[in-house]
Amino acid sequence: MKEIETRIIKINVDNIRNSLSSINAINVKKENQINKIFDFDDGRLLNEKGYARIRIVEDLLKNETRYYMTTKKMLSQEKYKIMEENETIIEDGIQGENIFNSLGLKLVESIKKYRESYKYKNTLVEIDINDEEFCPFPYIEIETAHEDELKEVVSLLGYTMEDTTSKTIYELVGEYKEGAPKGL
Repeated sequence: MKEIETRIIKINVDNIRNSLSSINAINVKKENQINKIFDFDDGRLLNEKGYARIRIVEDLLKNETRYYMTTKKMLSQEKYKIMEENETIIEDGIQGENIFNSLGLKLVESIKKYRESYKYKNTLVEIDINDEEFCPFPYIEIETAHEDELKEVVSLLGYTMEDTTSKTIYELVGEYKEGAPKGL
């Protein structure tokens, strides 16, 4: 599956929730996640802006836990981030990790975050609040297959396309940490 994705960083979470409510976006997810990122020893997946992932989802709306096995590969990062994503639900996160390990992949990092997702037409707006050690600012991801709808959602949320970025979260966190005062 190909998706068009953009981010808006350093958002005010309450303002975003209010804007989503005002456009009648439907809350479809409230979840705690652990994202276990895997790569080869030489870092070739992350170096090419892709990765393999096991995601553990504590679904707060359905009161259940699910496990996902995913690979992502960057196709383009010009105007938007366009990713090829292959994902499936698995019964057991440990078995998923074992499959990645048997292919020569190693656990690179484990990232905890809270995610709230809203559906507007065919577009998903996701509010992400990561563990501050990984990413110290909240952001939204806007994902869709339709460029016109992405632009509409950005505008309805009170932003312009100039406020968006196609950078990966690793690039954004790196820039943030480079600009942070020393000692932080």
